Amino acid sequence: MSSKRTLVVGDIHGGLRALEQVLERAAFSEEDLLIFLGDYVDGWSEAAETVNYLIQIKTTHNCIFLRGNHDELCYDWLSTWKDNPLWFQHGGEVTMDSYLSVDLELRKIHLNFFEQLQNFHLDQKNRLFLHAGFTNIKGVHYEYFSKSFYWDRTLWEVALSLNPGIPEDDYRYPKRLSHYKEIYIGHTPVTRIGKTVPVNAANVWNIDTGAAFMGPLSLIDVDTKEVWQSDAVHTLYPGEKGRN
Repeated sequence: MSSKRTLVVGDIHGGLRALEQVLERAAFSEEDLLIFLGDYVDGWSEAAETVNYLIQIKTTHNCIFLRGNHDELCYDWLSTWKDNPLWFQHGGEVTMDSYLSVDLELRKIHLNFFEQLQNFHLDQKNRLFLHAGFTNIKGVHYEYFSKSFYWDRTLWEVALSLNPGIPEDDYRYPKRLSHYKEIYIGHTPVTRIGKTVPVNAANVWNIDTGAAFMGPLSLIDVDTKEVWQSDAVHTLYPGEKGRN
């Protein structure tokens, strides 16, 4: 196993058991850079426990934590205590339940974790990592709407719609894709197109393999493209529904 790998983890959605399983299968070490694509909560019953784990792993490993839309929704609830019925119906209920036993001091630590999440990460090899997408044709540094970084689905839709083999210098190639060597996202489960492994379209890699639903949690080495997966997450949480 080579050292200093860059490993990207897909959407976890409170599935701590899946996260521990996939990291063990990848034999991750302190030499590796772990990039988490967001959506740490909402789905399975261990939302608060997942955030605890991520906070702890940050003290011993080189990690980058990106912001997902569900993380923003959870943060809004933790910081304001306002009801959000739509969030409640889309995974928020189990997240709220997982925080019932969390004291005020730990909640403050979690709020700080959510506040420190990054909207995107661009590495020295011009590889872009973010939860969802962006809309500005000039790239992420020109994006007018920061919420696009963790809510947008059009970038993935555009990548999927491209005819195979269109070169980057073709006038039909989307300008926003051309700025980066590769783009790694989550947010839109590839199970929607009948897949359970990370999917590459154009220069975009979607690592969300449906862990919130009936799929596994996935991790990919961005240099070798080797993939590790947990068991289907629902089998690790018998009796729970996830976001189905």
